[in-house]
Amino acid sequence: MKKIAMLGSGFIGRFYADSLHGQRSKDKIITVYSRREEAAKKFKEDYGCERFTTDMEEAIAGADVDVVCISLPNNLHEAAVMLCCKHKKAVITTKPLGRNAAEAKRMLLAVEEAGIFNGYLEDLVYTPKFLKAYESVKNGALGRILWAKSRETHPGPHSDWFWDIEQAGGGCILDLGCHCIEITRTFIGKDIKPIEVMCWADTQVKPIDAEDHSIGLVKYENGAIAQFEVSWTFRGGLDLRDEVMGTEGTIWINNFLRTGLEMFTTGKATDYVAEKSESNAGWLFPVGDEINDLGYNHMFAEMFNCMENGTEPRETFYDGYVVNAVIDAAYKSAKTKLWEPVQLDIWRGQSGLSKESHLVEYDADHYLIKEETTHYGAKKVILKNKATGKIEEKVIE
Repeated sequence: MKKIAMLGSGFIGRFYADSLHGQRSKDKIITVYSRREEAAKKFKEDYGCERFTTDMEEAIAGADVDVVCISLPNNLHEAAVMLCCKHKKAVITTKPLGRNAAEAKRMLLAVEEAGIFNGYLEDLVYTPKFLKAYESVKNGALGRILWAKSRETHPGPHSDWFWDIEQAGGGCILDLGCHCIEITRTFIGKDIKPIEVMCWADTQVKPIDAEDHSIGLVKYENGAIAQFEVSWTFRGGLDLRDEVMGTEGTIWINNFLRTGLEMFTTGKATDYVAEKSESNAGWLFPVGDEINDLGYNHMFAEMFNCMENGTEPRETFYDGYVVNAVIDAAYKSAKTKLWEPVQLDIWRGQSGLSKESHLVEYDADHYLIKEETTHYGAKKVILKNKATGKIEEKVIE
């Protein structure tokens, strides 16, 4: 059993608590920190914690605390991590790691110097559908990965601090793009270096200083491309979709908005239906098990198992740092309207890769472009002559 100090008593902290006290259940939140006493007290009562506090260091330093779970606003992550380092406590933190790569780098170096367990709580690479898709990609079912796309859009976050650019550090790119970047990065290969970003961003609807809508492209050193689409202006609920395309296949994933469960209700006898659902009436699309389908159960099971086994989880502070570096380049590109390089002071993957050859040999004189069977039964190939460059068509039978 691990005894947990939960930092934060709001929306994400409660999602985490529901998972931690749910499927695995042997682990226990024993103390909760919140900036507001009434919120901390309510969390303590709801989840059966032993104590609550409005002093962050008091929560972290408790002699019986094994691990600290950070579910705080972005601007408080670094201070919390540094206290975990001071008191040598294992730490797991919500996304994004920092408001920028500089913050993320400081946190990464601090936990590694302190020698403490660190986990990056990127739940969307732990969803059951993602894990299944990733196994197929890893096993070569799609061949060489060429393109990966991830979309997260909804009407906007729940808490006030998200909308304050100083506390949050950015808008929907930082809030949602961090998910999409890590999803696509994992499909392409986390040891493949992201090299540059092209990004469009604008504030289209909300009366805020940060962006509420953005689309971006991330180039990787091996020639693969990733795409993210994020928005706080989408109407209709929470839309989580991923696509992966390779030389041998394609995967489409719909995690939330269309999942096979559809319901109609007048709304008279229902309240909460699904995360970020805009209505409780009409045709609705609830998710069977939000905690599980959003990846929280698999994420925490792996994090705590790794703590017990002395191994590294699939998502660490290093991954959070790489994501922050890509996001920094996206923000810069949105301003300059140019491809901007990803600045990675710390890189632990492959280096010096070049774009893999796309040429497929057909015979000594030709490259294969395509082979097909027509609707009238003929089998043919389309070829490129190596010497002349001429495109040729050849009927096989």
